[in-house]
Amino acid sequence: MLSFDPAAHTPLHSAFYRFVPLPDPEGLANALRTLGQAHAVQGSVVVASEGISGTVAGAANDVAAFEAALQVLHGGVLRGMVFKHSGCRTAPFGRWKVSVKPEIVALGLPATAPLPAPDETDTSHLAPDAWRELLGRDDVVLLDNRNHFEFRLGHFRGALDPQVHNFRDFVAYVQAHAPAWRAAKRPVAMYCTGGIRCDKTAPWLRSLGLAVWQLDGGVLNYFQQMEDAGRDWQGECFVFDRRLALDTRLQETGTTAEQVFDPRHADEAWRLRRARELDTPPAADGPA
Repeated sequence: MLSFDPAAHTPLHSAFYRFVPLPDPEGLANALRTLGQAHAVQGSVVVASEGISGTVAGAANDVAAFEAALQVLHGGVLRGMVFKHSGCRTAPFGRWKVSVKPEIVALGLPATAPLPAPDETDTSHLAPDAWRELLGRDDVVLLDNRNHFEFRLGHFRGALDPQVHNFRDFVAYVQAHAPAWRAAKRPVAMYCTGGIRCDKTAPWLRSLGLAVWQLDGGVLNYFQQMEDAGRDWQGECFVFDRRLALDTRLQETGTTAEQVFDPRHADEAWRLRRARELDTPPAADGPA
């Protein structure tokens, strides 16, 4: 396991999410706006009736104080939430923003019969060492649940790229291939940056009759836990902040927006343009 001391890093980056019913998203958002200012953190948080997702950064003690205060808001409904930390050379954010949206992550899932709520702790979540064992199986469909430019920058060896340029592309890819996977009794092992996309889509994949495994905590947790993560990961990992890319030791790589985004694709041309204008990549999709 990698040794990581959050107190040794300034700025310190913290990513978090939780699927939990929130009856008053606006009220929580207002409390968060005050909380972020009080603890001098910057970043972006999305609140919805289905839960919360965010990334913040600041001095290590300020981030720790923010995390502690966050978990006692609204009666402690967020208590015990997992925070994924990484160090920074570059300040990841330039402002503090809290938004209320219909979903904390929008993936364009089809309107079907009501699905079970995402469960961040069910038995489909595999710890990094168990995930590594699964990677050695020939019968598993290893599915990258991120954008195409993220896959291009780096991915698990042997993973399938659904060519996601619009969030609905993932749905179309799965729908096209699910019958063959189901007929062959092939389980789907999927991963994303921090776990949120997989948690959101897993109930839908199961509704198609697929067995699903997920990498617990996503790629960032794998890098954190596996000192030799480079055995299984090829390239870098994109992050939705000014750092742009991390290596398998959670260190910034110096990769530029021009090296990440391909302007031949409309979605990436927009991201590149935004990155050049704001000196930061867009965070519309959020970390996942």
